[in-house]
Amino acid sequence: MISLVIPLYNEEANIAALMERLLPVMQEFGEPFELILVDDGSSDGSLALLQAYTAQPEIKVVELTRNYGQHAAIMAGFSLVQGDIVITLDADLQNPPEEIPRLIAKMTEGNYDVVGTIRKGRKDSLFRIMPSKLINMVARTITGVKMTDWGCMLRAYRRPVVERMLSCREHATFIPALATHFGKRVTEIEVTHEERYGGKSNYPLRKLINLQFDLVASFSELPLKLLMYGGITMSFLGVLFGVVLVVARLNYGAHWAAQGVFTLFAILFVFVGMQFFALGIIGEYIGRIYREVRKRPEYVIERIYAGDNA
Repeated sequence: MISLVIPLYNEEANIAALMERLLPVMQEFGEPFELILVDDGSSDGSLALLQAYTAQPEIKVVELTRNYGQHAAIMAGFSLVQGDIVITLDADLQNPPEEIPRLIAKMTEGNYDVVGTIRKGRKDSLFRIMPSKLINMVARTITGVKMTDWGCMLRAYRRPVVERMLSCREHATFIPALATHFGKRVTEIEVTHEERYGGKSNYPLRKLINLQFDLVASFSELPLKLLMYGGITMSFLGVLFGVVLVVARLNYGAHWAAQGVFTLFAILFVFVGMQFFALGIIGEYIGRIYREVRKRPEYVIERIYAGDNA
């Protein structure tokens, strides 16, 4: 069986087109499938539109109590899957549903645990592409897995990989990177990329920055180590600079020292700025630790709509 998990947040303009393209693809593929649509606290008419499809036995709609974010919504869908292969897909149709059989074929032919995708000819703006390139670079560095495109959510996972991800119970995570910790055989294929069908993107710059922090803080202590070594280096340079000032003061007198007052203030401001930057990074880690120790659920399912329960 193939399980498809699709998170939706205010996708009212895309739902009909998504289903018109997705269902024929899966029906023509010929294998049993289930479709789990996760409404991530939409404030438009998305949930009502989704409920109309639950008369079909393959379709379940999961209603979350509020907006938890894309990755939490996917984890909610993962908790209900029954298929041997699990595929995630965005609802905006930028990644065509017609590419799904190619992912399944790739996973089957190579017995892969994870199949990622590379968006060919991306239709996004430069404002979206540049942060995505940064995420890709950081993900490759942290995981040690040389995948090209970590930001595309059209991906396929083996059921055991999904179950291992669910066992982590992390409150802030980056699913594509987490999957590489549990999948031994990982690969990727090129897929076409299209313009967003309708509505506007639900990933503004603020969410992209938060996603970057989730990736770094969940999988690496590199920022903390850089701060430690940077602090040691700056302290050494500060002591060395102090020695230089003392020697210059003794050799050239007080008049020379007075002329360097503004330079000293500039250097002080640089040091203070670095300290605040360091405190900000440490604060990000502490904030995530705080969320973890509170043991609040990553998501809360309000109701599941399926068949007679629609």
